[in-house]
Amino acid sequence: MRTTVDVNNDIIYWAISRAGYEPKDFYTLYPKTEDWLERNKKPTLAQLKKFSHKVHLPFGYLFLDQPPEEEMPIPYYRTLPGESNEVNLNVRETILTLQKRQDWLRDFLIKNGHDPLDYVGRFSRNSQIGSVIQDIRKSLGLDVKWASHLSNWQAALDQLAERVEDNGIIIVFNSVVGNNTHRPVSVEECRGFVLTDEYAPFMFVNSADSKSAQLFTIVHELAHIWIGESAGFDFRQLQPANNDIEKFCDRVAAEFLVPEQAFREAWSHNQDFKILAKQFKVSQIVIARRALDLGKINRDTFFEFYNNHIQQHFQKKKSQESGGDFYATLRKRLNLTFISTVNRAVRENKLLHRDAYELTGLRGATYESAITEYQL
Repeated sequence: MRTTVDVNNDIIYWAISRAGYEPKDFYTLYPKTEDWLERNKKPTLAQLKKFSHKVHLPFGYLFLDQPPEEEMPIPYYRTLPGESNEVNLNVRETILTLQKRQDWLRDFLIKNGHDPLDYVGRFSRNSQIGSVIQDIRKSLGLDVKWASHLSNWQAALDQLAERVEDNGIIIVFNSVVGNNTHRPVSVEECRGFVLTDEYAPFMFVNSADSKSAQLFTIVHELAHIWIGESAGFDFRQLQPANNDIEKFCDRVAAEFLVPEQAFREAWSHNQDFKILAKQFKVSQIVIARRALDLGKINRDTFFEFYNNHIQQHFQKKKSQESGGDFYATLRKRLNLTFISTVNRAVRENKLLHRDAYELTGLRGATYESAITEYQL
């Protein structure tokens, strides 16, 4: 006879909710839980282990008397008022994973004599926006018209990302937990987050987002680093949360990408979002946002345009989806600078292979293949 155990219903409900499900939806995925919660049957240890795997919860947590308090590791800002600052498990785990990588990299850089990055926290949320933008441009080696000389927004994104990484900032482009494609990080839930640190600042940019929106996210996160404030955000409909820090970083990003003076001059000659987007090398929704900010269009016009544009973008993206190049994707998910530093530590006997596997989420032959692929 199989041994059954008692489990607190509050723990089961909490585990299901923590994993991002409503109970009735989870019953379809794992019907046995309905019987447990209705007290029709008790779970066996084997069933509980399977359940813990499905909700991505350490097995021992199921035997607690009450759900533990899990604080958010960084502030998380929501655009819509009244929404909880809590995030789903996939976003939380992604934040914790990057924090672990950051802790290791920070320690490695300090032990190897690296100096702190002088731009981190150089300004505050009360600083002049123009001064922050000027300092970011100077640090990245970009002038006011840097994007106008490039062929398109993809080239602008590539150049910006390269300059950011050259300045010691780790950018991770990903839309799933680690490499698990069955655990997506929704754009609506998380457009990005930034972990500020004077030695090893990390950015997360949701790669499921449009490329041009990713450009805005990166500059928004740069502003966070320059004022020394870690944060995550959903940035619904390209609108900041009702928070002073978010509004400040949003204004920095908008002015950095589409300077007001240049925009007003361009708008006086042409009000076509598509043409202006090509001129400034940003998306049409960023142009629409700038037009809204500067009083050229009203909110109804902006939101109608935004919703239609996003729907068209994701329909087009879905039709173009393919398997892609695993190592090219992995390079973005891990960041080449990070994996190169991990490999250096392994070669210098400062890091065990098992710890390198843990930091990168790669195992054995896959790790070695990545090192070979990237010629590290």
